[in-house]
Amino acid sequence: MNLLRNATLDTIHARHSIRQFSPEPLPEDMLTTILDAANQAPSAHNRQSWKFVVLEGDARTELAERVSAISKTFEKPASSLLRMAARSIASAPATIAVVNTGDLISHGTELFEVDRDQAFDFFRTMEIQSSAAAVENLLLAATSLGLGAVWLGILYLVKDRVLEFLQEPGGEFMAVVPVGKPLRPTQGPNKKPLENVVKKI
Repeated sequence: MNLLRNATLDTIHARHSIRQFSPEPLPEDMLTTILDAANQAPSAHNRQSWKFVVLEGDARTELAERVSAISKTFEKPASSLLRMAARSIASAPATIAVVNTGDLISHGTELFEVDRDQAFDFFRTMEIQSSAAAVENLLLAATSLGLGAVWLGILYLVKDRVLEFLQEPGGEFMAVVPVGKPLRPTQGPNKKPLENVVKKI
């Protein structure tokens, strides 16, 4: 199979989840750069209805401790995955939480004269899609700078407590992403062959 390659495509292929990080601090210019990349993502109606909450130092440590403590209230495998997430947060110099603001939902529901419940579902889905694009930009930007990151989806199980800790109780949980220098080089998992996931009609 002939695939074209360039720097952007190389970054996409190189990106994979990193869960253990070097203790060295994350330079401010790198943090700002990956946040800016996230903010450049496409968003429905260009509402950019996302918020990036940066946790460093004591705040990051406290979130890790809270997640670890909450994990004891769950059965396996959820408890194990939550503890693993807590360790990733604790070892990364910075963690970026992504929260949907609901601005697109409010804007769209007022703009379109359709059933209110239908409009809510429609614009909530678009808001999730927009923030997911922002997180992917963040992950790719981190990879391009020689950093590692991991999207901790398991924290959805404790999303209300996470949002309370972030002081964003009115938002909708999207992602928690620890970022830093990888502790050691690692390889990502193999992907399914392209022919297994592409259908032409």
